[in-house]
This record gives sequence, C-alpha cells and structure tokens, in this order.
Amino acid sequence: MVQLRLEDVDPRELVAVAKALVASVSVRVIVNGRADIALAAGAAGVHVGVDDVPAAALRRVVPDEFIIGASVGNDDELPHAKGADYVGIGPVFATTSRPNAGDAMGVEEFARLARLAGVPAIGIGGIDASNCRRLRAAGAEGVAVIRAIFAAPDPERAARELSSAIEN
Repeated sequence: MVQLRLEDVDPRELVAVAKALVASVSVRVIVNGRADIALAAGAAGVHVGVDDVPAAALRRVVPDEFIIGASVGNDDELPHAKGADYVGIGPVFATTSRPNAGDAMGVEEFARLARLAGVPAIGIGGIDASNCRRLRAAGAEGVAVIRAIFAAPDPERAARELSSAIEN
C-alpha cells in the first residue's frame, strides 16, 4: 500500500492528486485522515489519527471493502482504532521524519500494543532494513517507512533491501 499524506493542500487539489496516484500505481492507495477525499478519488481506504474521525464511526458509513487504518501510540489510543482493519503502531524507533511523533516505544511495547489491538499491526517510526526483522518477529504484519527509502542514495535498492528483510 501507499499512503498519500498531504496535510496542507486544498481539498480539490488533494482529490486531484489522489486520483492521479490511484491511476498511476498498481498498489492500493490509502489517504491520510480524509475518508471523504479517499472516497471521491476512488482510493482503497483511509488512515486516521487520534484527532480524526474514529474508525468505528467511519465503518458505519463507508463501503464494506473500504480499508480503514488507525494510528496507535499508547493504550489510551486503542479505543479510537476500534473498527479499523489495521493499526499503525509507533513510533517504534526514534524518527526524524515527523518531529512531533513522540518518543520511541521499542519493539516490546509495539508487540504488547499489537496484541491488544487484535487486528494486523504495522510498525511505524525509524524503521529500515536493519531493524524490520525484529518487528516482524514481534508480530508486525508490515512496516511503514519514509526515510528508509526517500533519504537513501538509491531508493530502489533501499526498497528492495527493505522488502527482502521484511519477507525473511
């Protein structure tokens, strides 16, 4: 999956960008925080944070096949994710991609929250090919990355290494 995250873009422009992305990639596209934009653009789903509409509320109004992901960073955020198809848990490791992400929780806390969530868990925050195997061993269904690919000198190679590390 690819998550489209453009927070300071006019809604009309965001729909246009989302439609273009959906049309140009062969993987599912998830729009960050805006189910309305995701639906208008024909995206596969939405990923909501704790300040967005709760997953359970969205579940009542979106099509059955619409994917809902929710961010979880601690026990207090688990209820907001009820009704989600997956949770993104983190930051697992220290990250510079999002300055307001909070302190790293570590692999053990990730594993605990993943068990409590009861749906597939995706590790978020500071993840790269050197540490994603630990997350998979802790129960992660997958990982979400920014820096590991986009800050790499060879993004294609970095993506292949990450894919290989997560699959093995």
